Amino acid sequence: MFKIPNYIGPLAFGVKMGVILPGDDIIDSVYDAVKKCDADGLIDDGDILCVTESVVAKAQNNYVSKKEIAEEVKRKLNLTAKDNLGILYPIASRNRFVPILESLARAVPEGEITLQFSFPTDCVGNQLVPDTLDKQLNRNVSADEIPFDELQRIRFYHPATGVDYVALYRKIIEKEGAKPNIFLSNDPRTITKYMPDGIIVSCIHNRRKILQQMKESFSNTIALDELHNEPANHAWSEWGLLGCNLHSAELIKLAPRESFKVARNIQAKIRDAIGKNTEVLIYGDGAYKDPSTGIYELADPVCSFGHTDGLITRRKGIKYKYFVGLLLSQGKNRKEIEQCIEKEKRKSYKIDDDSMEGTTPRKLEDIAASLADLVSGSADAGTPLVVIKNLA
Repeated sequence: MFKIPNYIGPLAFGVKMGVILPGDDIIDSVYDAVKKCDADGLIDDGDILCVTESVVAKAQNNYVSKKEIAEEVKRKLNLTAKDNLGILYPIASRNRFVPILESLARAVPEGEITLQFSFPTDCVGNQLVPDTLDKQLNRNVSADEIPFDELQRIRFYHPATGVDYVALYRKIIEKEGAKPNIFLSNDPRTITKYMPDGIIVSCIHNRRKILQQMKESFSNTIALDELHNEPANHAWSEWGLLGCNLHSAELIKLAPRESFKVARNIQAKIRDAIGKNTEVLIYGDGAYKDPSTGIYELADPVCSFGHTDGLITRRKGIKYKYFVGLLLSQGKNRKEIEQCIEKEKRKSYKIDDDSMEGTTPRKLEDIAASLADLVSGSADAGTPLVVIKNLA
């Protein structure tokens, strides 16, 4: 039996679980994987068991068709096939927003899609226009609208994916039969001048603020999380279409539903069956910004879709390197420094105390989810379960 040595600090490792299919019992599947780890001495009280949202949603068979989305859009915004549907601040993403855009365009196949991008990037940092935009248009565009006819003269390929998203989104809208009107403006109210019959706020992290602002001037406005968010639907999520992904040509995978309940049930199963008191988290994207591309990788609405109660805390502590320098300057030797730091760790400080200088308290659920996402990888390492030790 393997045991983690006590000189090891925070540690995370991925666990292979095999293929998860719709209808599988995700609680039993996770338990079986954890049981194997426990037999090898790899599970301890206080461990955090992180389960990727994708396998939870898959086991729940939480898939919706593009046709169903189109029908719900028409119903909730009272649209006809010939109406003008406004889409405000979508992200530039092939697997995230392209299937949504196809669905929305199907709601108005004889009408128009008016799509407003923010610029120079979308809400998660995807660059949409070149740095030389002013020069290409021969004017200062920082506070202006860039209309459809001008935008067609600009070809810009995303530095990471090589995709011209303006051209791609135009092609998708036209393919579904609707007329595209794509433009750039950082004033969300600009879209109303094109007389849409309904608007869908499509940004992620500032959606509530934008939605409230839009409703003041255009009442027939909803956000993506208001579509397929009702338990009466055969597939639904509290997050609606936020956090969804392309699954197949006609199906979209929603974020998992009732993730807090799933996490608690996994925790109870492991506690009752193998006697280990663990925390459980259902994770999505990690909350980190890519230093090379400037993209904020959190395209999900949250890092953790659900978790157990032990993760409702903030990770904080003394600044280790600060104390080493301070104690060294006081003439203390290595042994004395180590003893003093151990004593300081047991003390309780307010966040504005000098001892906490340089320490930013962060939600433990966000740290754990981000770490799990980095371990499992966006390309998917085939390890939908990540075990984190010694993090709290």
